[in-house]
Formats: sequence, structure tokens, C-alpha cells
Amino acid sequence: MKARLNITIEQNILSEVKQYASKQNTSVSELVEDYFTTLTKTTKKKNIIQMIESMKPAAIEKNADLKELIYKEQSGKYGF
Repeated sequence: MKARLNITIEQNILSEVKQYASKQNTSVSELVEDYFTTLTKTTKKKNIIQMIESMKPAAIEKNADLKELIYKEQSGKYGF
């Protein structure tokens, strides 16, 4: 069952998101739902691509040791 959710965001961001959704042949609602689904997944095992994609870009420096970052992510030190 679907439920309604009201959110407040900056108008310029909303405009960009609507354009992006249109180019992807989807809706803003579907984008938000997909993001929330990804955000709340509780699967214990992830492959390396999923782990890297789940990290915030600012947390990955140019010369970062990805093995170390993944270890820390799994141990919950960064809260990715």
C-alpha cells in the first residue's frame, strides 16, 4: 500500500530533480522511493561495488585505501 509523504526542499533542487526524473522516464516519487529503499536495506552482505556506491563521495579521497574504507564501513565507524 502506498502512502503520501510531504517534503520541503529548495525550488531549484526540485526543478533539477524533475528534469532528471523526466530524462530517466520516471517520477520524483519513484526516485525518492528507490533512494529510501537503498538507504534502509539491511542486507548484511554487500559486494564491493555496493559498498563503494554506498559511501558518501566526500568520504572517498583521491588516493584513499578502499580496502581500509570498506573495513571501517563494515565495522560502523563512519556510518555510511
